[in-house]
Amino acid sequence: MSPGKQASESEAAAPMAAGARLESMRRRVRLSRLAVLTAIAAGPVALCVAVASTPTTVQAATPSKPAAVRTAAVAADPGGYAQLFVSIWLRSSADDATSAQARLAQSMAPDVELPAPAPAAGAQSKPESVTAVRSAQREGGAWSVTVAAQYADGSVRYYAVPVTVSGTGGPFTVTGAPGVVAGPVRAEVPKSSYGVTVPEGDLSSAVGEFLAAYLTGAGEVDRYLAPGVKLTAVSPAPYVAVSAEQVSAVEEAAAAEKVPADGTAVRVLVQVEARDSGGRWPLGYELTLKARSGRWEVAALESGSAQDGGAR
Repeated sequence: MSPGKQASESEAAAPMAAGARLESMRRRVRLSRLAVLTAIAAGPVALCVAVASTPTTVQAATPSKPAAVRTAAVAADPGGYAQLFVSIWLRSSADDATSAQARLAQSMAPDVELPAPAPAAGAQSKPESVTAVRSAQREGGAWSVTVAAQYADGSVRYYAVPVTVSGTGGPFTVTGAPGVVAGPVRAEVPKSSYGVTVPEGDLSSAVGEFLAAYLTGAGEVDRYLAPGVKLTAVSPAPYVAVSAEQVSAVEEAAAAEKVPADGTAVRVLVQVEARDSGGRWPLGYELTLKARSGRWEVAALESGSAQDGGAR
């Protein structure tokens, strides 16, 4: 058989083997190699035909695995659970273990005994309010929660409650009886950054009028605001009268006799006396004001981080 005829047979065989299995593909490769060698001996034209008939193997790209996204598990704080338990535990009695309070306390802390208050001390054993004040996480899902119980006579007792948390979101179990402990130590308050005393003048008048409108509804709040600032008055108005008792600032510009250049910003702390039908209430507000067109305008209400302890 002539070399040209062999090349033609190889070319015709290629489409027929397109759907064959792996062994058939290997056979095609061997035949193609033989055809190329034959074509080399036959001449350039036959070589081109043989190359065109050589099968091409394309390997599909392996899809990359999606990157695993790991979310850090946040342990649930059992402070509320301990608070509820102490409130129920202090209101329950071993002499009435079938009461709803006693059964609930036992379900929250199966291994904790109920108290047995004397009848004469019944008023003292039931607090007016119970509040979780501190949660400390330990190893192995264990927590220690400090709970404050306030009584009608003004006294406060602090209880340390051991709680175990299963997993990141509960369930919770009180694992031991509460223990009476000393209350948290009061932290030292850093020196206030509001060291500039602001005298009576344009700035003190601006903040006094703004807070009066904000808290009493007397006047429009918007008239005291810088352009673009949105603040809504407290509604319903909680007070009938408000007066600024003391204004302190961070920047010296707040104490200037005249309103400074446009765009000058100052941060102030305002000690306020508010009045309602129930009496007088000392309040504190942090504000940022900006100068514009010879007047001070409120640019932000930032109450919440004041470090002063109130009016002096």
